[in-house]
Amino acid sequence: MADKTSGFFAEFKTFIARGNVMDMAVGVIIGGAFSNITTSLINDIVMPVLGIFTSSVSFADLSVDIGSAVVTYGSFIQAVLNFLIMAFVVFCLVKALNSFHKKKEAAPPPPPGPSAEEKLLSEIRDLLKQR
Repeated sequence: MADKTSGFFAEFKTFIARGNVMDMAVGVIIGGAFSNITTSLINDIVMPVLGIFTSSVSFADLSVDIGSAVVTYGSFIQAVLNFLIMAFVVFCLVKALNSFHKKKEAAPPPPPGPSAEEKLLSEIRDLLKQR
């Protein structure tokens, strides 16, 4: 059991040591900040405009009373809309990054230089020409 545990921790150490973990951490931080922007967009711009069509100021005010419970389905609608906008933006970013990487990969590699054998044969040829 101790061998499996040490193998697990060694794998974890290798995972943490990779640069991708830092990239992922930066992505999570930026994603959290972007989430605030998206939430503000939904709550302050999109929902009031949609509220005009539903005769309500905000979807968050939409609710239904079931007995003594209040189901606020408007908040759920706002959360779903927030998710859809966030997913769309992430999709667009990933699509842009993928096209950037494709262009980068499409560049032809530089032609290979002559091998050591070719260089030696060229030197021999040049020496024979001098004689």
